[in-house]
Amino acid sequence: MLANYLPVLIFLMLATLLAATLLGLGTFFGRLGVRHRGDAEKLSAYECGFEAFEDNRARFDVRYYLVAILFIVFDLEIAFLFPWAVSLSKTGRFGLGAMGIFLAVLVVGFIYEWKKGALEWD
Repeated sequence: MLANYLPVLIFLMLATLLAATLLGLGTFFGRLGVRHRGDAEKLSAYECGFEAFEDNRARFDVRYYLVAILFIVFDLEIAFLFPWAVSLSKTGRFGLGAMGIFLAVLVVGFIYEWKKGALEWD
C-alpha cells in the first residue's frame, strides 16, 4: 500500500526542492546585483497611483461584498460546469438533473442579490 504513495512522496520532495532552490537563487542574485537601499518614493505605499487620502480602515458598503461573492459564485459555477459538460455522456440523466438542481440554487442566489440591490450602484 505504501508503494502506491511513493510517486506522490517523490513528487512532493522534488517540488519542495525546486521551490527552495528557486527562492534561494532569486534571493542570492537579488542581493548580488543591486544594493538594497531605497529612497522615500520607492519605500512609500502605492495605491492606485496616488497618495491615500483616507483612513485605510474605512468601511465599505455591504454591496461591495455582495458583488464580490457574486463573482466568486459564478467563477465556481464555471469550474463545475466545464467538467460536467465534458462528462455529460457518462453521467446521463442523473448528471443532468444534479446540474439542474445546482444551477437552480445559483439562480435563487442571483435573484436574492438582485432583489437586495447589490447590482445597482447609486
